[in-house]
Amino acid sequence: MEAYKREFIEFLENAGVLKFGDFTAKSGRKIPYFINAGDIKTGDQIRKLGEFYAKAYFDKLGKKNAVLYGPAYKGIPIAVSVAVALSENGLDVPFFFNRKEEKDHGEGGVFVGYKPSAGEEIVIVEDVVTAGTAIRESMSILSSLEGTKVSAVFVMVDRKEKGKTDKSAIAEVGDEYGFPVYSVVDVYDIIEYLEEDEKNRENVERIKNYLSVNGAKQ
Repeated sequence: MEAYKREFIEFLENAGVLKFGDFTAKSGRKIPYFINAGDIKTGDQIRKLGEFYAKAYFDKLGKKNAVLYGPAYKGIPIAVSVAVALSENGLDVPFFFNRKEEKDHGEGGVFVGYKPSAGEEIVIVEDVVTAGTAIRESMSILSSLEGTKVSAVFVMVDRKEKGKTDKSAIAEVGDEYGFPVYSVVDVYDIIEYLEEDEKNRENVERIKNYLSVNGAKQ
C-alpha cells in the first residue's frame, strides 16, 4: 500500500472519522463501518483533511481552475479546507455551498459563497459515496445553475458498493452524469490496513461478508 494511503487511513481512524460497528447508511443499508466527516472537530484535523483532498485534486486534475462545491452540511467544511489547501499550493479557486432551506430574505437563494456562471466547471467535494444518493441530490440542486458543468467529484473513501445494478455506485454515477468520481482510498485499502493487525480480524471479516452481498461485481 502506498504510504499516503496508510497515512490517510490512520488519520481517519485517529480522528474518529472511521468507525466500526453497526450503522445505517443514507442509502438505508446496514453497514459494518462508517465514514463520518462530521467527526472532524479541530482546526488541525480539518487542515489535514483539506491537504489530502488537495493532493488528490492535483494528482487527478493538475492545476485546473474549477469552482468547489460542498453539499450541506458535511461538505461545507471540506470545501473550505480544500480551497485553503489548494491556495497554499498556488491554486486559488472559489467555493460555494448550499443551504438546506432556501432563504427568502436578505440576499436570498439556496447558495452561499461564489456563484458559478455559464461556462465554469464545478468540482463536488463529498465525504463518501455508498449508493450515489447524495451525489444525485447535489446534481439536482446544481441543475439550477445554467451553463455550468460538474467535471469531477472527490470523496474520502470509495466503499466499492453496488448501486442500482451490479456496477459500483461510483461507476453508475460516472456513467449517468459523464464525470469521474475520485477517492483518496477505497474499502479494500482499509481492509489491507486492518489486516496488518490481528486484533482487527472481526472487523475485517464483517466488512468482507458485507461486501460479498453489497459489493460491486464489476
